[in-house]
Amino acid sequence: MLSEIESHPVDRKTRVQLKPVGYLKRSAEERVCDFDEVILGFNGELAAEEAARCLQCPDPQPCMLSCPAGNDIPAALWHISQSEFIEAAQVFAATSPLPEVCGRVCPNLCQQGCVLSQRWGAVSIGKLEAFVADEARLADALAIEVPAEKTGHRVAVVGSGPAGITVAEDMIKLGHEVTVFEAWPEPGGVLIYGIPNFKLDKTVVMYKIQDLLDAGVEFVTNTRVGEDVTVDELLGQYDAIFLGTGAGVQASMNIPGEDLPGIFKSTDFLVRANVPQDILPEEKQDIPDVGKRVAVIGGGDTAVDCARTAIRLGAEEVHIVYRRTEAEMPGNPGERKICLEEGVQIDYLQAPVEYFAGEDGRVHTMKIVKMELGEPDESGRRRPIPIEGSELELECDLAIVAVGSGANPLLTESTTGLEL
Repeated sequence: MLSEIESHPVDRKTRVQLKPVGYLKRSAEERVCDFDEVILGFNGELAAEEAARCLQCPDPQPCMLSCPAGNDIPAALWHISQSEFIEAAQVFAATSPLPEVCGRVCPNLCQQGCVLSQRWGAVSIGKLEAFVADEARLADALAIEVPAEKTGHRVAVVGSGPAGITVAEDMIKLGHEVTVFEAWPEPGGVLIYGIPNFKLDKTVVMYKIQDLLDAGVEFVTNTRVGEDVTVDELLGQYDAIFLGTGAGVQASMNIPGEDLPGIFKSTDFLVRANVPQDILPEEKQDIPDVGKRVAVIGGGDTAVDCARTAIRLGAEEVHIVYRRTEAEMPGNPGERKICLEEGVQIDYLQAPVEYFAGEDGRVHTMKIVKMELGEPDESGRRRPIPIEGSELELECDLAIVAVGSGANPLLTESTTGLEL
């Protein structure tokens, strides 16, 4: 796997001593008062300085091996170090159609592969990707190019989240006619209706949607495939169909009291709290009353998003209740650090076993059992085991369940022979 830029004379002995430049970030005291983006990223000078830390490792470059998209990271960082920001954005865009999104919210697996992570800290590849993507957007340098001659083929894309957007762009570039079907009132899927604005400003996504519209992609919203129109009906109208509906069905814990008022599934809570009312269905427009005390059950990035959202809605005390230790948490450690800075508490080795209502009928208390870790399970993480006689109670005015999600069965139930 050779980088686009195969050889540049760099003094690795000097570069390995360079400490991270540090990107711009709003203070915790300021940012908890609104839903604006927390990470301000780099300016041009800081970006070039941070990118100049890259050692331009010989093949195989560990950052590229760690990136699921196969981005040519050394080439992009070289361009950034030379203040060639548009060229860097084009390198990222060659393998990733959403650099402005991935730079903000991907788990930065490339940085885990960076050899500098073992010393002063990895190069901030994600933040640099977001910076150059924003620069390119402002310069209108990443416009989608479509062929003048069309193929005559029609493609239906079900779902307008990151997968659907990617396929729509790839298909329109090939000259096909593309129609994207979306259940929500606006395109964007989880990028609009799932990820909070303080992590991914919705205008970033809307710019991308507009680029697709300008390229000729058609979006049909408020349409549930499998209910409003079937897959079989689409097969009669289109030459190919891509199903990219995501994992929008939230898992339940199936414990007593889970249906009490004041207990939310994570997606429902995030949609109501983070999305502008004018692009929400009427039944989702009520912002949750979080009260003073909030408990979030789970340990992934969604649980962290919910906890940080509750803080911004005015909760005075927010607990993330997680049944394993920090070492087993599946979420981004950087997001977890930001969460703690904002005042969220994380209660490790604990799990709820029952909810109780107060006098008003809403959830008031969670019964929790302490856990210990046993042998690894199928996920490779050590299995949590309840400790007998360790029950305790945690008062909460609102509880949010963020313990995983799966695909909506609507498509398989309405389409003969379809398996997901």
